Amino acid sequence: MRPDSRKTVVISGGTNGMGRATALARLARGDRVVVIGSDEARGRALCEAADNPRLDFLRADLSSIAENERVAARLGEEHESVDALLLFANRVNPKRRETVDGLESTFALYYLSRYLLGHRLRPLLDAGADPLIVNVAGVGNKAGRVHWDDPQLTRSYGQVRAQLQAGRANDLLGVAFAEGGEGRARYVLYHPGFTRSGVDGHPNPVVRGALRGLARLFARPVDEAVRPVVRWIDEPPTEPLTAVDRGKPVDRSLATLDPEAAARLADYTEALLSERRRDAASGDAASSRRRGPSSGDGRPTRGAQPCTRGSAASPPNSARSAAGGSSAAGGSPPTRRCQQPPRSS
Repeated sequence: MRPDSRKTVVISGGTNGMGRATALARLARGDRVVVIGSDEARGRALCEAADNPRLDFLRADLSSIAENERVAARLGEEHESVDALLLFANRVNPKRRETVDGLESTFALYYLSRYLLGHRLRPLLDAGADPLIVNVAGVGNKAGRVHWDDPQLTRSYGQVRAQLQAGRANDLLGVAFAEGGEGRARYVLYHPGFTRSGVDGHPNPVVRGALRGLARLFARPVDEAVRPVVRWIDEPPTEPLTAVDRGKPVDRSLATLDPEAAARLADYTEALLSERRRDAASGDAASSRRRGPSSGDGRPTRGAQPCTRGSAASPPNSARSAAGGSSAAGGSPPTRRCQQPPRSS
């Protein structure tokens, strides 16, 4: 492969399953690959399996707003451009959990981290030769909806309900990103269907065993599921937004891809982020945590909970403009590089 054809690829949730397979496939093509994940052991295992100096592992808890900002700033400090941003990060939570920002964790990781990375890395993507974002979720699925009266699911939580809501939110994220027309990156919403990816990640051992059995019988092999993703990096679709469900194009007239709903979700998300930033700046943690849930129109009320800042080191402020976001510190340790594996504790 010619040196000028190599890409810089950023993968969230890339330490196992489809993300891991995509990382290894792109490394084999000569790309520079940055994998973001919260599990340091899996990050080390990927680095050892790849044994490739072009692989970097950034440890971060992407359910934290500040950690997404920190990662974006770090990437802006270390890279002049990004050719592809691949969004895989997700986690199933049988019980409702709140993040350090007071957000429902599935919403924060599965949807909000993808929103933040896509927007904060837009300047780096715009600097790429043929930039692309691939959001791997459940496009084409009509089940589930955004619960505008209670997006943080404070009153009625279920793991399926949370996953479906975040999946529909990702559908709308792709629509809003493409409709905005502010960047050069093409956006792909991709539903691979049932794959042998992530079946070992469910916290319930009974469900985990059942998923393994079903995967052996019915799931697509991971390498097959990621093949379109690997190809799109070299040959991005020409349209601003492409939606593919298990190899078939998705009808853009589906209610789950409604532009008005996409704009509404984007407004809600920006209002939510603005409130968290105000709370973090004012340090009004105690009074903020006493507030109630979101208002009936889906916009956050004065009931939002604050962002809790951690102690991880921030990159220099000069990275902010390059990454398109602030360099607020998050709560996990500084990022690790595959060339310099961390010592065991």
